[in-house]
Amino acid sequence: MIELIHTGITPEELAEVLAGKLLLWIDENAQSVYHIALSGGRTPALLFQLLVEKYQKLIPWEKVHFWWSDERMVPPDDMESNYRLADDLLLAPLNIPQNHIHRIRGEADPLEEARRYEAEIKSLLPMRNQIPFFDLILLGLGEDGHTASIFPNQLHLFDTDRLVEISMHPVTLQVRITFTGRLLNSTWKIAFLVTGKSKAKVLGEILHHHKGAGMFPAAHIHPIGELHWFIDSASMPIKSSDY
Repeated sequence: MIELIHTGITPEELAEVLAGKLLLWIDENAQSVYHIALSGGRTPALLFQLLVEKYQKLIPWEKVHFWWSDERMVPPDDMESNYRLADDLLLAPLNIPQNHIHRIRGEADPLEEARRYEAEIKSLLPMRNQIPFFDLILLGLGEDGHTASIFPNQLHLFDTDRLVEISMHPVTLQVRITFTGRLLNSTWKIAFLVTGKSKAKVLGEILHHHKGAGMFPAAHIHPIGELHWFIDSASMPIKSSDY
């Protein structure tokens, strides 16, 4: 695995850096289909808006298929829906065809939907070592070190043979569906988008391999190809000597 760090002073500048990389990665991919899984939360909003404003005619969107690494079990029109955020800011403005959008159905029964989504992934993605792999998965980093919807009390989701599982927010008890470690780590490229001072400490512990970092799910992300960290100045890790 190759690990690379990209920086931007502001979240806006960082979004520009990631958008440029996304253009390069899609252009250099020789396949007719590019599978990308989006992350949830509000952090990607600036990226989505930038891609519409400046990259609508630069990126060959007709080859891109969109998936989600996790989703809250809410209807698609709910304000907490990861799909809704992406659809409002990216997919609808770009006129992405519906057959290129593969959402997690948050309104469905969680167990049935986890199995359905896993089956859809297996049916449409290329396989490597009998595991489907994405060209790119975008991930965020929580203040508690979680990523996708794998939280610190759910590290068993890195050991399961399933590709998609049910998880639960440890505080709100909100039910979610998430990619498991097996699927996340089988992908070719993973890009973490991290902004804000509140992420600096946990990010520093992960990047500096602090002895306690193993409790953070994000520290267990090891894709088969490249791991990219996109970091703004506010989230820049503190020095390891400060631990």
